[in-house]
Amino acid sequence: MTVSLRSLHACFEGVIPAIIATVSRDGVPNISYLSHVAFVDDEHVALSDQFFSKTAANIRANNNAALMLVDPHDGAQYWLAVIFERSLDTGALFDTMAAELRASSAQLGMADVMRLRGVDVYRVASVEAVPSPSAAKAAPSSTAGLHLVAAATLTGRIAEEGEVDTIVDAVLDGLRDSFGYANTMLLMKDPAGERLVTVGSRGYPWTGIGSEVALGEAVVGMAAAERRPVRISDMSRIRRFGGAIRASAADENRTRVITLPGLPEAMSQMALPMIAGGALRGVLFLESEVRLAFPKDVETALSIVASHAAAALAHAESTSGGEQSLVTSQGNGALAGRPFTVVHHGYDDSVFIDGEYLIKGVSGRLLVHLLGLHQREGRTDFTNREMRLSDELRLPDFKDNLETRLLLLRRRLEEKAAPIRLRRTGRGRLRLELAGPALLESR
Repeated sequence: MTVSLRSLHACFEGVIPAIIATVSRDGVPNISYLSHVAFVDDEHVALSDQFFSKTAANIRANNNAALMLVDPHDGAQYWLAVIFERSLDTGALFDTMAAELRASSAQLGMADVMRLRGVDVYRVASVEAVPSPSAAKAAPSSTAGLHLVAAATLTGRIAEEGEVDTIVDAVLDGLRDSFGYANTMLLMKDPAGERLVTVGSRGYPWTGIGSEVALGEAVVGMAAAERRPVRISDMSRIRRFGGAIRASAADENRTRVITLPGLPEAMSQMALPMIAGGALRGVLFLESEVRLAFPKDVETALSIVASHAAAALAHAESTSGGEQSLVTSQGNGALAGRPFTVVHHGYDDSVFIDGEYLIKGVSGRLLVHLLGLHQREGRTDFTNREMRLSDELRLPDFKDNLETRLLLLRRRLEEKAAPIRLRRTGRGRLRLELAGPALLESR
């Protein structure tokens, strides 16, 4: 039975290795396994140039070869008669396959070792299904239309929000409600360094607010560094990134590192860069314990969502400091609770509350700044505008991401059940609430 190349989309996910058969000039056959075969168009496929020398020599002598592809859903096999046409070491196709290889090898800690030398393009002369003694399962029906509808619903939901925290919640809740993906994270790029910081998550035992991923690290960091989506459909073939077990509070206190949440038994992962105005804003990350959880049409639909979310977040940040008046309400804002100690370490701006690590960096400096103003002036209400104008905070002149840093601080205080809360009281306004007197120390 002859089938179309396009209908074999699941075979190109790289879950089950393909096989290439070649023949030498004197007729001696040779077979090799391939980790990945890429769909190019209705008449072409591409193979990464990582063959054993025998296969490469055979192709130079005889440009005809045969490929066997396997559908990971039902195990159906397909023979492709292919003819070598050309090799590429630049261009969009090469860049895409190189990025996929780097993402996969980064999971093994070999991102700097496994490099794509080239891409070999083959014309497909014929595609035939290999007869099976048993009836194959029905192929999954296409859901591309449903995913586009879900994307339209979610982007509309994002457009209704105007604050960073509500946009983050709308994105993550929408991935769960509209797409059915329960385990998700949204990470924002820190303009002060080459890292991404978790600002929201769903579906994990702990939120991981404030946890970090370096640019270029594993799936999330690679999507950011490459500025293109990265998908892995079968994690059983590679080592997943991050800690599978949550670090204890004692570990946080010692290392000042917040553990990234994750699924210990993840089988599929996808990371989508969030780009607005030509600038990387962050990364949207999804994972699942199911193989092939994120097919190509999902990637396409969620790339639209990621772009809309990036634009909404950029707009929220740029308009958050437009208030003209300063709120200067009086009163200590403290309840009749026990005193607690807030220790600020100046060398990395890390903050500990009663010996428990909270946060570091600009977010830590923000908290100490607000507590200092509260102690000196008795104020509890503040605006983004005055924080941006404060010399004490040493915020950068541009791209300060103040809203994102405040979101990190607010949610980290909530997660740690700290005796301090920051409440939004309006656009660009917040209130400091204390459960008792704060004893501020600097070290």
